[in-house]
Amino acid sequence: MTSPKPQQPQKRKISVFGREFAMPRSRGVRIGIGVALCFLGLLGFLPVLGFWMIPLGLLILSHEFHVVRRVRRKLIIWWERRKRPAS
Repeated sequence: MTSPKPQQPQKRKISVFGREFAMPRSRGVRIGIGVALCFLGLLGFLPVLGFWMIPLGLLILSHEFHVVRRVRRKLIIWWERRKRPAS
């Protein structure tokens, strides 16, 4: 008899503009990257750093925290309704 192999957690991926990017396995690293992107995005007036980093950081954090995930889902619904042609 063989013992069943323990299942490893599925790799988390982020889909941005139709492309998928793998995220680190460590929860702490994911949170650190998300917080760093949000914080450095606030310095968007500096060269290289930009305000584009804030939504990316929030997207990463939304995979860890339900509050951020809920806001992201509401934003997606709002955006889809806005894009829909008026009848």
